[in-house]
Amino acid sequence: MDIRIDRESAVPVYLQIRGGIRALILSGRLPDGFRLPPERQLATALGVNRTTVLSAYRELKADGLVDAHVGRGTEVVSKKSGKSAVEPAGPLPWRQLARDGSVREPDPLVRDVLALTERHDVISLAAGLPAAELLPLDDLRRVQEEILVRKGPEVLLHSPTEGVTAFREAICRHMVPRGIRSSPDEVLVTSGSQQGLDLVARTLLSPGDVVVVEEPSYFGALEVFRSARVRLLGVPADADGMRTDVLEALLGRQRPRLIYTLPTFQNPSGCVLSLPRRRHLLELAWRHQVPILEDDPYSDLRYEGEALPSLKALDPYGHVIHLSSFSKVLFPGLRLGWLAAPRPLVRQLALVKQTVDLHSGTLGQWIVEGFLSGGLFAKHLATTRAAYRRRRDVLLAALEAEAPPGFTWNRPEGGFYVWCRLPDDVLPARLLAQAAAERVAFLPGGASFVEEPPVSTIRLNFTFAPEQQLREGARRLGRALRAAQAEPRRGNHAVVGTPPIV
Repeated sequence: MDIRIDRESAVPVYLQIRGGIRALILSGRLPDGFRLPPERQLATALGVNRTTVLSAYRELKADGLVDAHVGRGTEVVSKKSGKSAVEPAGPLPWRQLARDGSVREPDPLVRDVLALTERHDVISLAAGLPAAELLPLDDLRRVQEEILVRKGPEVLLHSPTEGVTAFREAICRHMVPRGIRSSPDEVLVTSGSQQGLDLVARTLLSPGDVVVVEEPSYFGALEVFRSARVRLLGVPADADGMRTDVLEALLGRQRPRLIYTLPTFQNPSGCVLSLPRRRHLLELAWRHQVPILEDDPYSDLRYEGEALPSLKALDPYGHVIHLSSFSKVLFPGLRLGWLAAPRPLVRQLALVKQTVDLHSGTLGQWIVEGFLSGGLFAKHLATTRAAYRRRRDVLLAALEAEAPPGFTWNRPEGGFYVWCRLPDDVLPARLLAQAAAERVAFLPGGASFVEEPPVSTIRLNFTFAPEQQLREGARRLGRALRAAQAEPRRGNHAVVGTPPIV
């Protein structure tokens, strides 16, 4: 084996050996079944201790690339294991230097699809972003200037980990229409709701814990929980949200550490948890003593229908952690969200946040506080709601005109997304390839499931692209669907399952 060791490198020798053997395996130069040299023999050849080689072999086994058998030694099993290949190490093996198992690599497909938003030749129906052209930049300039004059350099210094007090007070007032009455010391400002998910996972979860999620669910939350090395259990959702009857049966067999749900305009399905199910969910959480993490970034964006109280507002037991964000309406680049939770938990979450980023951006907090207190947020929200309702209707009408038979979708009352089921003769991988050729992007539904989804689905965003682009995007998607249908099928890949969420 051609393995080179750099004695001057800061990379530990055992990791260099591991990286060298990984590269040989992944390139095919060491095929399945190849027997690696005994530790002592390779140690002698490389001029290192046997323990060093043993450590390298252990790392390769943890990667699923080799296996050890008594009497047979250590053999390559990369293809037998069923694990996906990993790119060979580069000049400096950062991946090997990272602690194994500390973070599960997110789905690269999702990352790649979302990256298409930066390409001007691609119409993105994928990313969950607000419309950039609607952001109130003139108001932003006025608010920022007023803050800098009134507060001076204070707004550019450190602030409390829990968040600027005036901002937390404004958040408390902001939550009142949701039926939530909290005090500032029950609120923690976060750097977006994604950080809120991470802080909860760090604080409440340990490897091996069980977390219940609805299916489908927000793929970013699934990645956070997987990184925490917990066991995810999916509960199916329908038009009325999470099936709490299924949850009840599950709780009779499992003892989850946390229940995660997006009850209002769920990402990706757009469904809303009905009032009876909200009450049933709270009753189950109380009965089994399980906290609920309510992720609620979309409830301000209702376009029709009657608003329902949040789980936090209905909770008489103090079991709900309410998580939300300003990123879906106002300046996502400021990265500001919040958690509302019982005081003892907020204190613990703040201690964890202190070690992560000390505090969220001070100036951004004062800016959003100015929008909330000055009525500018409410004004912008009204404008945004009207625009997004029109865009939703434009996309739905365009799908009606352009989609082939068998392609179905829901009609969300709010939020960002339209949830679609593919025709049974269209495979997601084929559609992705055709959509790339047509220069239109969407989010594959598979990323939103714990296990293999029962049917093939995609998520379409209608808030980011202007109306004309939505029409053109639907035309391109229709062409991609028909092209994918026309491709001959190879093998038995038929998709069967239950009806879509509508």
